[in-house]
Amino acid sequence: MAYTCFSVDIHNKIAHIELSRPDELNTMNRAFWAELPSALKEINDEAAARVVVISSTGKHFTAGMDLGVFSDPETLQTGEAGRARERLRDMLFDLQHTFNMIERIRMPVLAAVQGGCIGGGIDMISACDMRYCTVDAFFCIQEINIGMTADAGTLQRLPHLIPSGIMRELAYTGRKLHADEAKEIGLVNKIYETHEALIRGVMRIADQIASRSPLAVYGSKEALNYTRDHSVQDSLNFIATWQSGMFHLQDMMECFVARSEDRDPVFDALLPANKFINPSGR
Repeated sequence: MAYTCFSVDIHNKIAHIELSRPDELNTMNRAFWAELPSALKEINDEAAARVVVISSTGKHFTAGMDLGVFSDPETLQTGEAGRARERLRDMLFDLQHTFNMIERIRMPVLAAVQGGCIGGGIDMISACDMRYCTVDAFFCIQEINIGMTADAGTLQRLPHLIPSGIMRELAYTGRKLHADEAKEIGLVNKIYETHEALIRGVMRIADQIASRSPLAVYGSKEALNYTRDHSVQDSLNFIATWQSGMFHLQDMMECFVARSEDRDPVFDALLPANKFINPSGR
């Protein structure tokens, strides 16, 4: 499928989603909110990749929501007040769904950030499994600077990634969080000097993930996301139930045999998603 906001390339079991509107600072226009979940669902359903990298082009990763979205007739809420507010709530669920898909797909998602990551960009990278950036990167919860509350995942996910006091400071002030501080507080795993070095480095990490058992990686992602939102005891119960159904010896034995034969293990891909109920996949 062709996309207008980014390109999608799958190579060596790595899906690379690259935002491709640098002249518009990769802002999230109306098409973006439909295309990203569609691309992620296609990657998930076809199981042609084992890890996803989201990067960008140009000076900035993304400047967040395209202001044109706010003036779009479809966005403007008209009619009786209660019904208009209900329609707005439903629209916000659609926006949240775009980034929820990052968490829901079976593959880990890595964010590679250069320059500014602003507003909706924070919503997006907060849903990713790991984040990496360039030395000139900065992060900003822009919504507070334009008189609104962030509503697509930043305030729900970011507090699980960084200390509460800093989280609240960023949310209340809208100040820039620069790369060195982002690394210090654990928002990003590593800083790279250039955009080219960033992409090379993140792809190396993605390649390591892609070489592991995709079923074991998927189980790890599910367990980590579940643990974030549940108690330790509930999470232990979850992983015991997951393991009793998903764990089989095939991949473990392949690791042992590959080690004894001094080669890399070869694992079966995940099966394509079942399309029995919705054959179109949409």
